[in-house]
Amino acid sequence: MFNYNPLDCLPSSAELPDSDDTPVDNELQILIPNLLLAILASIWQNRDDWFFGINMGIYHTPSTGAIVPDGFLSLGVERFVGENGRSSYVLWEEEGIPPILVLEVVSQTYNGEYEQKKIDYAELGILYYVIYAPTRLRRKRQRLEVYRLFEGKYILQLGDKIWMPEIGLGIGREQGTYQGRIREWLYWYDEYGNRYSTSEEQLQNLLARLQQQGIDPNTL
Repeated sequence: MFNYNPLDCLPSSAELPDSDDTPVDNELQILIPNLLLAILASIWQNRDDWFFGINMGIYHTPSTGAIVPDGFLSLGVERFVGENGRSSYVLWEEEGIPPILVLEVVSQTYNGEYEQKKIDYAELGILYYVIYAPTRLRRKRQRLEVYRLFEGKYILQLGDKIWMPEIGLGIGREQGTYQGRIREWLYWYDEYGNRYSTSEEQLQNLLARLQQQGIDPNTL
C-alpha cells in the first residue's frame, strides 16, 4: 500500500529562495548578530541543539514568502545540517519548531520593526522579540526593547538587561570592543547579570595572566 506523506509534497530549503534579496543599509545589521553568534559558539560549544541564523529567510507556510530578521535563535534543532549548512530556516524541515527569539536592528531606513513585524512574529509564536536601534533613538522608544509573547501579544520587558529563563540567557547592551571597533554592542548575560566575554576578550585576559606570571606567550 502506498503511504502518502504530505511533507513530501512541500518544497525543500534547497528549492526556496534563501533571502528576500534586500540589502542591509547599515553594517551593524550584520556585525551585531555576528557578535551574538560568536559568543554563543563559545559558551554553548558543547551543545548541538541550537541554531542562530543571520539575515536568513524563515519559511513558515509553503504559500507565504520568507520572513527575514537580522538574527534569530532556535532551540531544540540541529546546530549543523549537512556539509553546507542551511540555506533557509524551513519550519516543516525543523519539526515545526519556530525560533524562540528574533532580533531586528533598526537602520536608517525604518522597516516596520515596531508595528508589522511584531504582528508577524507573534503569529509565528516566537517567544522573544528584540529590537535594537544602535544609530538613533526613535521618539518614545528605548534603544533596546525586549518583548515577550503573552496570550498572543508582545509585552515589553523592563530593565537594561533582560533575563530570558526559557533560553537560559539574558540580553542587554554595553560598551565594548568587537573587531577593533569600540562602541555599544548587544551581549548575552548570565542570570546574575554578568556579561559573557567574547573570544577576543578571553584571549586578552589569558595573555594578561601569562604576562603577570612572567610567561612569554610566544614560547607556548
